Amino acid sequence: MPASARPGGDLQRYEKSIKPLLEQACFDCHSGDTVEGNFRADRLDPDLVGGGDIAWWLELYSVLSKGEMPPPESSELTDEDRIRIVDWLSTEIQAAERQRKASGNHSSFRRLTRYEYNYALQDLFGVPWTFAGDLPAEASEDDAFENNAQSLHMSVKQVQAYHQLALQALRRVTVRGDRPPVVHWAIPMENAFQREKKRLDRGIESAKKKFEDMPDKQAEQIERLNRNFQASADRSHYLELSTGLRAEADWNYRKASYAFKHSDTYKAMPERGSHFAVVQPGGRQALTVELGDRLPDEGTMRVRIRASRAKDAEQRIPSLQLHFGFQATDQGRSIKRVSGQDVPIRASYGEPEIYQWDVPLSEIEHRNTYRGEMKLGDQPSPSEYIRLTNSTVGHGGEETESPAILIDYVEVAAPVYDQWPPPSHHEVFIESENSHDETAYAQEIISAFMSRAWRRPPITRDIDRKLQLFHRLRPSSTDFQEAIVEVLATILTSPKFLYVLPGEQETQQDRLKDQLSQNELATRLSLFLWCSLPDKSLLDLASAGRLNDREVLRQQVERMLADPRARRFSRHFVGQWLKMQPLEFLSPTRAEDGLDEALLESIKQEPIALFANMVRHDASVLDFIDSDYLVVNERLAKHYGIPGVQGNHFRRVPLPADLKRGGLLTQAGLLAMNSDGEDSHPVKRGVWLLTNLLNDPPPPPPPAVPEIDLADPEIAKLSLKERIEDHRNHPACLSCHQKIDPWGIAFENYDALGRWRDQIDGKLVDATSILPNNARLDGMQGLKEHLIQDRQEQFVRATLEKMASFALGRQLDFGDRAAVRDIMGRVRESGDGIATMVMCLVTSELFQEK
Repeated sequence: MPASARPGGDLQRYEKSIKPLLEQACFDCHSGDTVEGNFRADRLDPDLVGGGDIAWWLELYSVLSKGEMPPPESSELTDEDRIRIVDWLSTEIQAAERQRKASGNHSSFRRLTRYEYNYALQDLFGVPWTFAGDLPAEASEDDAFENNAQSLHMSVKQVQAYHQLALQALRRVTVRGDRPPVVHWAIPMENAFQREKKRLDRGIESAKKKFEDMPDKQAEQIERLNRNFQASADRSHYLELSTGLRAEADWNYRKASYAFKHSDTYKAMPERGSHFAVVQPGGRQALTVELGDRLPDEGTMRVRIRASRAKDAEQRIPSLQLHFGFQATDQGRSIKRVSGQDVPIRASYGEPEIYQWDVPLSEIEHRNTYRGEMKLGDQPSPSEYIRLTNSTVGHGGEETESPAILIDYVEVAAPVYDQWPPPSHHEVFIESENSHDETAYAQEIISAFMSRAWRRPPITRDIDRKLQLFHRLRPSSTDFQEAIVEVLATILTSPKFLYVLPGEQETQQDRLKDQLSQNELATRLSLFLWCSLPDKSLLDLASAGRLNDREVLRQQVERMLADPRARRFSRHFVGQWLKMQPLEFLSPTRAEDGLDEALLESIKQEPIALFANMVRHDASVLDFIDSDYLVVNERLAKHYGIPGVQGNHFRRVPLPADLKRGGLLTQAGLLAMNSDGEDSHPVKRGVWLLTNLLNDPPPPPPPAVPEIDLADPEIAKLSLKERIEDHRNHPACLSCHQKIDPWGIAFENYDALGRWRDQIDGKLVDATSILPNNARLDGMQGLKEHLIQDRQEQFVRATLEKMASFALGRQLDFGDRAAVRDIMGRVRESGDGIATMVMCLVTSELFQEK
């Protein structure tokens, strides 16, 4: 069949306009009997839908977009001609994606999402750093996941961005030369106390001199100074234990007057003294430790403190967070939390323990730009600080124990490297007996790195091609390391890394099979449960041909779910499944019962924590609808009115019998994001439930739908339920709202922040509604009972369909119905466990087929 007659794209344009350009640019080196890199440009099949050269076309697209090929020094290809080829390829690739999907071929290739790319680099280099911060957010469809193949295309600008990101990442994780010297800060709280005491002493001396001839006035002024020095006990302060004197833990940026001196030598932590910083709960009660302008740009900042709980805290376990910041001027300031999980201070009074944070300085988003530009003490100030914040939830007058934290010593060092070169460097420049032989060592590095990054054993032609690139770059490079980093960046910019692709080593016959190859299965499994690359165990099993053994696969799923990397699965699947993005736009309020920072952070984490806990216990999927337990921390427990929960960590707690909670439907965050900011929003809540939990989205509203006219005094007097019923009486609104409103009205006992209420403006809440099938919902309890009794099968299937779509990286279609039905039967027979659902999905034909 001639190329012009084949389906799948603009092949006539290829023959007329593109192929001549390729002949001009590529055929000299990539045609005939002797070809470079084993790449035959003259034999490329231009049919990207049915042809077998899609991987080569993607590689060509990549190198042409970046200007890597043809070599600039030997190319006569103009920029205009290069753009013409890239434009044709871009169009053909997207057309091939659409047509392969339409043809029922589910081997849709896609690029990694931003978060998958970031995790992949983290796992490649062994560091938990941010590598994808400059990439744009995914533009997924409303009803699809971010990893949906149909929306994950690549533009020329993105190819260039990925190349720069790869270079930056490789340069960050590798080092040069000798271990850099470490700067130390050793800060006993006695020094901080004495600093404040000296200010008092200077004030007293000044008062004595000023009122030398006025003894009564002098005594009055000295008494006032002493009284002001004695800080309030319920605010953070420095304490001299022997005298009981308290000095306020003050801080001001001007002239860096609070900056502690650094040292170039380490000073051992002394025995515990009698001076403490008493840190009370609250962001404004924090202990600020100013460090001046000597912190480096890179390396680890290690912060160590010696701390314990307050004297009268026997059961209360307070927590600390670490922040980093600076203030250069009145307006030029920044402060960011740099600790991950809150650190519980379990040490009892009188028995302090050492607590430590390791902070990668290159990960801190904003640094003081006046460092090196201004001298310490000048304005603007070049100084920076750390801040220790007691993040314990306060209960005001309800407190029976003090949640204060006592700190007597702070130690800071940077840059700290426990090993030189650091482990991330050795992940790239591996140990080898051939390190003295540049060619042999380069080949080893390239082969090892390519195998991990491309998720399959490398092919000889790929290694040879990168080795040729190394030899071309080496003469103009500063040293061996610079040339290797440039080569490895091209590996990370290759479609074999950026895209989820079929194995190139497969034969044409293998490509026609429905079954995933072993390496494809390893990649799909790792992207599903870890949102990242397969690890060595998965790749070894794939190479041995054992991964499709059902028992081996089950063992791997269990291993992967128990790994800390499975937290990524919980975070990204739940966040996208429940469409939690609106929570990112909520801001804390200062109202006493409003949304403070601790509650905002907690409501964002609650659905994820519930899911992770259910996976760990293989709890029934139906627990998402209703359960006799919650997974909460102290701040959420306070919001819900549950006593006895202490600490900022999430844990499973029994649900009190009189508390109308349990499952997802009554979680504060999900209710808040489906409100209008001031009150509930039945329509939003109804649409969200139908779309995300039942996978039964209502039709979009017709054009020119009239809005509720709150300016009409008669409408303004109506309750929210009555307004909705009035709105539904419009003929244009009826068809949609009769499907949506009854579900949303059942949520009416929960306000905009998910708090239970019996009345609104003095009127009893009416949360009863009638579904289109005449089923009656008596509020939230009625809704839960209806879902469990009458919609159970639909809910379990909807959850499975959402999980399968996430796992496969595509939306399910009509052809998947039989496979879903088979998995569904196995899940139901096994008790509806959520971990069981994961296992049944992974071991199914749906997951293991293209």
